[in-house]
Amino acid sequence: MAVQLPKLVLFVCLGNICRSPIAEAVFRKLVTDQNISDNWRIDSTETSTEEIGNPPDYRGQNCMKKHEIPMNQVASQVTKEDFATFDYLLCMDENNLRDLNRKGSEVKNCKARTELLESYDPQKQLIIEDPYYGNDSCFETVDQQCFRCCKAFLEKSQ
Repeated sequence: MAVQLPKLVLFVCLGNICRSPIAEAVFRKLVTDQNISDNWRIDSTETSTEEIGNPPDYRGQNCMKKHEIPMNQVASQVTKEDFATFDYLLCMDENNLRDLNRKGSEVKNCKARTELLESYDPQKQLIIEDPYYGNDSCFETVDQQCFRCCKAFLEKSQ
């Protein structure tokens, strides 16, 4: 019997302190609740260098705590190796997608499918807006979008 290798998914946004760590935490909770954590390797990253080493935005952390979703991650930048390692790079907006496609085109052994996470949204909201300059309700909106998208992505990729 063949051993099933875990699927690798990397959530990506501009600074890796708002949207992508929320998506990572939500997806991790979904696979944990379904008892399929061993089938996945989950991480998040940023396209910029602005927030490397920083924790998630406190408003995102508060939102996750409110929903009892563990979040523990430190911002890091996407690497060329990520394109060769991960199966999926799921990003939050068109700018992230453009940055990833540019960087991915420089990788010879690129195996990752680079997509907008929102493409899985059953409500067809095609951008997960950056809540950084918004208020707490903006983070709640990101959480709800990420939950819908991650749930649909998980169902489609099993």
